Amino acid sequence: MAYSMLNGAENLRLIRGITPNGLGFIRSDLHGNHFPKMGLVSCARNSRTSIKTLAPRCSLSATRPASQPRFIQHKKEAFWFYRFLSIVYDHVINPGHWTEDMRDEALEPADLSDPNMIVVDVGGGTGFTTLGIVKHVDAKNVTILDQSPHQLAKAKQKEPLKECKIIEGDAEDLPFATDYADRYVSAGSIEYWPDPQRGIKEAYRVLKLGGKACLIGPVYPTFWLSRFFSDVWMLFPKEEEYIEWFQKAGFKDVQIKRIGPKWYRGVRRHGLIMGCSVTGVKPASGDSPLQLGPMAEDVTKPVNPFAFLLRFILGAMAGAYFVLIPIYMWLKDQIVPEGRPI
Repeated sequence: MAYSMLNGAENLRLIRGITPNGLGFIRSDLHGNHFPKMGLVSCARNSRTSIKTLAPRCSLSATRPASQPRFIQHKKEAFWFYRFLSIVYDHVINPGHWTEDMRDEALEPADLSDPNMIVVDVGGGTGFTTLGIVKHVDAKNVTILDQSPHQLAKAKQKEPLKECKIIEGDAEDLPFATDYADRYVSAGSIEYWPDPQRGIKEAYRVLKLGGKACLIGPVYPTFWLSRFFSDVWMLFPKEEEYIEWFQKAGFKDVQIKRIGPKWYRGVRRHGLIMGCSVTGVKPASGDSPLQLGPMAEDVTKPVNPFAFLLRFILGAMAGAYFVLIPIYMWLKDQIVPEGRPI
């Protein structure tokens, strides 16, 4: 983390993509330079390299590896974090990070084109994302899964979700049969997975042949202070990490679509709790070809209560920084004239 704080320089490798309808983004570095609009980015393998990543790098500075959980990336800490956050989640957190417009934009690549599709919403929480899914798919065909009963209690109260199946479960060990679902959706959940590769491998397993996974999550900051707090709080993957995880799991036609609140004007240097929508298609029936070892975190093992409390407090304090960021960006949007960089 100290290295991340000291090394504030950015070195971005940009590939022009296809700008999607709706939100467009302008990249900016720490020196105020601006980069062309970026949108949908596709990635494919080639014969010379195992992975050809066409997604732009958020930053080339060193960071903690994804396999080393942040404080609230531990499942037990995340459980209690949402015990309290569930009280205000829909009314305080979502308006700053995950709006209805963003949700609809992010779900578009999932191709929810048939009301009879079987859809699993993994890490569905209060059902905010599920509300976007049931616009296109019959609620009786949708399952919401989350480890937090407090979040799921909020989902159960939403009238459009009354016919959905709502279950408690672990995103890294899904209680669904292999080749079960037509669509896998997960929004705002990967940041709490101790082993994101395992969660994406599970997404591959539960999908049918030709099924599509749509994972919506954060992007890593390039601003030094935001990098520091993200490395304390929870997982903020880089865009190329998403691509690599999907391709290693066996997905084909992997694509990234950038999203963000409109008042950010495309600024992504602080990272975004909901920053991109990643999709991939399952090309063959059965389990993922990727072989993994034991799970990174065993929730059945006892934890040191002092260490638990310390991680919980430090993680929650770091999370407060990202509650303030959208307010800061909204104020800048109001103050800085349109057309000028913020």
